[in-house]
Amino acid sequence: MTNEVQIDAASDKNRNTENFPVGSFLIRPELRPHIHVFYNFARAADEIADHPLLDAKEKITRLEKFAISLLDGKNDDVPEAVELRKSLRQTGVSPQHSLDLLTAFKRDATQRRYRDWFDLIDYCNFSAAPVGRHVLELHGIGRRAWRANDSLCNALQIINHIQGCADDYRELDRVYLPLDLLSVHGAAVEDLSREKSTENLKSALHEVLGRVIPMLKDARMLPLEIQDIRLRAETSVICVLAEKLVKLLRRRDPLCDGVKLSKPQFFWGTVVGIARAIEW
Repeated sequence: MTNEVQIDAASDKNRNTENFPVGSFLIRPELRPHIHVFYNFARAADEIADHPLLDAKEKITRLEKFAISLLDGKNDDVPEAVELRKSLRQTGVSPQHSLDLLTAFKRDATQRRYRDWFDLIDYCNFSAAPVGRHVLELHGIGRRAWRANDSLCNALQIINHIQGCADDYRELDRVYLPLDLLSVHGAAVEDLSREKSTENLKSALHEVLGRVIPMLKDARMLPLEIQDIRLRAETSVICVLAEKLVKLLRRRDPLCDGVKLSKPQFFWGTVVGIARAIEW
């Protein structure tokens, strides 16, 4: 029966395997655990949305239990949601950011294609932007920083989509690349099943990356909105690493190269990001 499917070992993703820092040593020690609890909630929900053995109805049912456990002080069905509920109570952070994430994960359960750029950005506004908004609110930073935050978080999400475009298609039949851009460049979703990208697919991927570049330019304003030097440093580091990844993706093929920053690239990106934050 579908209800008996276990989620625990669906993937090996964790905070240490992400492209970018997640509540790293740069964050104030007293706030770090709250970011980790939020991450654990998001990761557990994401595992359900991406699980290959669950049908859409079952995924949505399980994700709705996350929301119930998050909001109902007497419901302990989902441990990750219970821990986040405690965190929100302690910090005063709104649960809306977490609920927005659940909206995106429910969409993942039913939507496998994105018509155009605006359709994709709408998805990112639920799947990515709330992550940064949660962290900002945790640090006492209001809506003034949302524009730059959303540019950064949505850019990171799209970068991740490009890195994983082949696996998303092959394993989940999910394509985040806008269909109209693929069509304009003469590419098709089936090209994602090839061992390497066709020239048409490369052209489409480069256009998507080209649209990410101005988003990252806008995102450079985010550290300037942040007074907390430690969060400013982490956001600055993320901006630098994202720019490096875009350059790498423009040179290499995500279908066959496993595009990811090396440890030295990650280290020096961190150094440069911290230095920029100090200069500001």
